[in-house]
Amino acid sequence: MKYFLVPFGCQMNLSDSERVRRVIESMGYSEAEKEEDAQLLGIIACSVRQKAIDRVYSRIHAWNLRKRKEPVLTFVSGCILEKDREKFLKLFDLVFTMGRLEELPEMIRTYGVTTPCSQNAASDRLLTEDSDTVPSKMSREENLLASEKLWHIQPRYISDFDAYVPIQNGCDKFCTYCAVPYTRGREVSRPSGEILAEVEDLMKKGYSSITLLGQNVNSYGKNARHLAGESEMSFAGLLERIGAMGTEISAVTGRPLWVYFTSPHPRDMSDDVIDIVAACPVLAKQIHLPLQSGSDEVLSRMNRNHRVDDYLRIVEKIRNTIPSATLFTDIIVGFTGETDEEFASTRRVMEDIGYDMAFIAQYSPRPGAVSAKWDDDVPHQVKKERFEILSGVLKETASRRNAARVGTETPVLITGMDRKPGFHTARTEGRINIRIPGTDPHLIGRILPAQIEKSNGLTLFGSLSVPSGNTPESPSHEGTQP
Repeated sequence: MKYFLVPFGCQMNLSDSERVRRVIESMGYSEAEKEEDAQLLGIIACSVRQKAIDRVYSRIHAWNLRKRKEPVLTFVSGCILEKDREKFLKLFDLVFTMGRLEELPEMIRTYGVTTPCSQNAASDRLLTEDSDTVPSKMSREENLLASEKLWHIQPRYISDFDAYVPIQNGCDKFCTYCAVPYTRGREVSRPSGEILAEVEDLMKKGYSSITLLGQNVNSYGKNARHLAGESEMSFAGLLERIGAMGTEISAVTGRPLWVYFTSPHPRDMSDDVIDIVAACPVLAKQIHLPLQSGSDEVLSRMNRNHRVDDYLRIVEKIRNTIPSATLFTDIIVGFTGETDEEFASTRRVMEDIGYDMAFIAQYSPRPGAVSAKWDDDVPHQVKKERFEILSGVLKETASRRNAARVGTETPVLITGMDRKPGFHTARTEGRINIRIPGTDPHLIGRILPAQIEKSNGLTLFGSLSVPSGNTPESPSHEGTQP
């Protein structure tokens, strides 16, 4: 029996999907390369973006057409708003929260083969209407218990060199545009002992890149184990421990490694976090700091609880303390009420900072979020124009920063084979994409020195500084997969 799993949305969903894979494979299923070869079809959904939800409907429509010809079983989980969940009950055979992942084998055994969705709806609805299982209705204590059930499942890592480690789940910020508090619940932190053990295991197995994940990673520990009468370290303390551990392991193995984190919130970004990143060699010199808007008025309507000046102070601290760091951001254009002047403020801030990468989104209301009750009063065409303007600013500033890197030598992580024959895909420590000539698949997953020879907008081009035949042996990842 084979399964096929499709994760949509952010890296948190990708990380959750690794635990879903572990549970499914514990039942004897093997992963299919093509979805048409699978009898079990699943989606890890994301209600945070409408486009991601649209892709779910497209996929399940095709699967339900297939179901008329052959027996397949479908399921959906992930970050799902209640309104989306109610619709999914009529389309999927199984709908469950990630906190009930460990029960998936019993759900599958119960249904055995595909049954009409109408027969399953009443049973599935229990999984969504019970106040203990709906994230938006969960207390923090309940969300902690549900999250810990998920975290205790050993992931089946998708990659053998690039891993994601969740350190926190949920959100307490309640930005007015955001659905995360209603899909993942109140903010809880994973025990540091579990995090350190997972990270140490990955480092010893030779992973080159490890990313610590959370909705607001730098608020780690603030709403943590004290719920059970215990205390927990701060995010800065966690980073310091991981950095020291990684530096020691890297020195013993002779292999470089990079540790990232995403995403922090400007409100909780402290100077000590920046100082620790600067001081520790294995903590990657890349910061993803969401701006969302360069207007104080818009930030207020978004309930971001910080001002542009606060954000600029953090950027100044990063640039002064870690001059080599790349800076990424998130920006929303066309938020409710955004005027031409407010958008112009965002453009000026973006130009002044000069990001290496920006993920720009056109605002769309999400059911459940506060702003969904407000008029979506910025026309679609205006949103599109503002998106294109900021995309042009990004291309200009990122191109200028990339051009300054030409002629330098830098370590790069070989991530795969490029679609263009004869080239590897790779990225720098700052997560800038770079194309490297080569055809040796054994280089994938290794950090090697490279010479940057050319820049073309958001992409760099270069070549390895050491011939592939003279590079050290690839690290063994034996035991990372089942």
